[in-house]
Amino acid sequence: MTKDPASAEESNPVEVTRTGYVTLVGRPNVGKSTLLNQLVGEHLSIVTPKAQTTWQRVTGILSVGTDQMIFLDTPGLLEAKDMLQRAMLGAALEALAEADITILLIDSTTKPDSREAASTIEALSETNAPLHIALNKVDIADEEAIRAWEAWADRELSGSIYQLSSLTGKGVDALLEGLRADLPVGPFLYPEEDIASDSVRFFVAELVRETIFELYHQEIPYSTFCHVEEFRENQDPVYVQVQIFVERESQKGILIGKKGRAIRELGERARMKIEHFIDMRVYLDLWVKPLKAWRKNRGHLNRLGFRLPENDEPSAS
Repeated sequence: MTKDPASAEESNPVEVTRTGYVTLVGRPNVGKSTLLNQLVGEHLSIVTPKAQTTWQRVTGILSVGTDQMIFLDTPGLLEAKDMLQRAMLGAALEALAEADITILLIDSTTKPDSREAASTIEALSETNAPLHIALNKVDIADEEAIRAWEAWADRELSGSIYQLSSLTGKGVDALLEGLRADLPVGPFLYPEEDIASDSVRFFVAELVRETIFELYHQEIPYSTFCHVEEFRENQDPVYVQVQIFVERESQKGILIGKKGRAIRELGERARMKIEHFIDMRVYLDLWVKPLKAWRKNRGHLNRLGFRLPENDEPSAS
């Protein structure tokens, strides 16, 4: 006996899945990385009180039922002053161009600034994706500032407006529901259990860099970049060698500190973060190497994984 095809189809409905890239954009230090971590429930993007800590695009993945969102955390929108910052701005604009949905994150403890607002609107012109405007830090903002931003968003942009706190999670569920409603139909791009597409090496290097931002001040955090040279996970403890690049010999001395005290503290704190992240014991071996003016040198930036437009100005000597 054969089943009627129509009745068989009704008894075994095909689940429709929806998948999309969700790009987070905003000025530096508005809380994009904290929001990404809150959305995926893991510490993927580094967070410090200092501005401009996200230098490269970070991808987080959240699968809920038949929906999958691939979040792209981007460097803050800023006026680029050197090659590194141009690469950072390029990463943000590239992520905008890929977006199926865009989240514009705004620090609601500030007030609308006409110049910054104009540059944000210009950046958003890179995409036609549905826009979700998230007023962040409402747990510490005053009502006047929140109302001012809502009025600005109503006047200048077209999109849903949310009030939330990426730190406490207040309002994040409402944002998620709004995002899911705008997802395009499509197959999952990653397995349901995945939470990130970047390599473990990338996150290990970022955790060391985050710790540098926490322990050092002035130009030191902004002059350093971390790269994992070795990662031997087939031994206990896992051996991890990280090269820390600085721009000048004097910065190397500051990082190491008197009798190596500073770099020992850096290593201890970073090691604990890495062990928590990979859930394995770690032997962390830190090396510091001067790489003259690496922030301004195209060749150095390319080798360190930064992408620059082909028509950018030549590297510094």
